[in-house]
Amino acid sequence: MNQRRILIVTLMALVSCRDAPKSKALTIAVVPKGTTHEFWKAIHAGAVQAEQELNALGGDSVHVIWKGPLREDDREQQVQVVEGFTSQHVSGIVLAPLDSKALVRPVEEARAAGVPVLIMDSALESDAMVSYVATDNQKGGELAADRLGQLLNGKGNVLMLRLQEGSASTTAREDGFLKRLKDNYPGIRIVSSDQYAGVTRETAKKASENLLNRFGADLNGVFTPNETSTIGMLLALQDMGKAGKVRFVGFDASQIMVDAMRAHQLDGIAVQNPMRMGYLGVRTLVASLRRQPIERRIDTGVTMVTPEMLDLPATKDIIAPPIGKYLPGG
Repeated sequence: MNQRRILIVTLMALVSCRDAPKSKALTIAVVPKGTTHEFWKAIHAGAVQAEQELNALGGDSVHVIWKGPLREDDREQQVQVVEGFTSQHVSGIVLAPLDSKALVRPVEEARAAGVPVLIMDSALESDAMVSYVATDNQKGGELAADRLGQLLNGKGNVLMLRLQEGSASTTAREDGFLKRLKDNYPGIRIVSSDQYAGVTRETAKKASENLLNRFGADLNGVFTPNETSTIGMLLALQDMGKAGKVRFVGFDASQIMVDAMRAHQLDGIAVQNPMRMGYLGVRTLVASLRRQPIERRIDTGVTMVTPEMLDLPATKDIIAPPIGKYLPGG
């Protein structure tokens, strides 16, 4: 082979190497509202499941980073976490915004910096997102209203304890609950719907005690819109000797709630699918980064679980997701 042919072959090889697709590691930051509750552990497990499955398929490697505030009312810390990941130029962020307004600026700044953000669990008042993966929270509230309305035969006094201001997901549940009762159960009187539980069991229990002391004598039913508010109300009812005497419907799942349903102290829980939410959040963002078609809105489902349903195979997967399979000590 003469020198000219050698040069041509070498140049062709260089061009081929240059044009060949290169494997790109994708770093996906998953930012929950908090990191202590069972709900967020299930979200984390779903994100890890997606990471493992994507890596098993080959192609671009995917690495999930999990970081969020300890408490679900620490908006400033969540803002700082998002800003930190933006400055690190991660491939993308999956975010459950603590506040529908407070997280708008950091999300829009992330997009401007070339870091796409997928919103999960709770809505954001901005279009600066690649997709929204969440429960139909209004439907969850409607399911809770139907369960309580049917238990009370359409009449009685009911109170609702809200979670906190700015939380779009629980606000949608609360609004759905109130509207469905008003529209379908006119014989039910809402005696209180403007009090807030706060984000811990302790604050929820205190708020519950105050409400029960005020309205308990004539109270027939209660609704609480998330894990901590439900547990706080349950503890207050137990301490005051009212557990099982007041019809009670909550939201989300934990072993404490399952035990309470078996003890006939909780009449139902609207249950989301947090593992699926974390899983689809990561899978959808990665698909977007790979320029694959994605849906703008993905509904991850909500189910009303009653005590009679606890041992059904289909129920077990949503009230006790396989967290331990994906998280050490989960």
